[in-house]
Amino acid sequence: MPGWVEDGHVTEGTSNNAWIVTGGRIVTRHLGEEILAGITREAVLACAAEAQMVVEERPFTPAEALAAEEAFVTSATTFVLPVVRIDGQPVGAGVPGPIARRLRELYVERARARAI
Repeated sequence: MPGWVEDGHVTEGTSNNAWIVTGGRIVTRHLGEEILAGITREAVLACAAEAQMVVEERPFTPAEALAAEEAFVTSATTFVLPVVRIDGQPVGAGVPGPIARRLRELYVERARARAI
């Protein structure tokens, strides 16, 4: 995760946001100087709210990411992209998790509905 970590916490990539699922909750860094607002991030948060998923906006560490049930990144080009390995170590079961898969479905449905 080099380039993604600042002061011991995961920040963001050059054009994407990092998310984890821990304890059944979706965790992503809150907006601020470290995290920029983005359309995809905003849409994923809206999808999560509509699906009644619990989201915590707070910093998380690389160790939390490695111990997470799921991890994913969001961006304008990849939408919701599951992360199954971090630094060569599997995240959760090492396969895309149900929350990331569901958020991707919801995001694509939302995008299609708005494109019409």
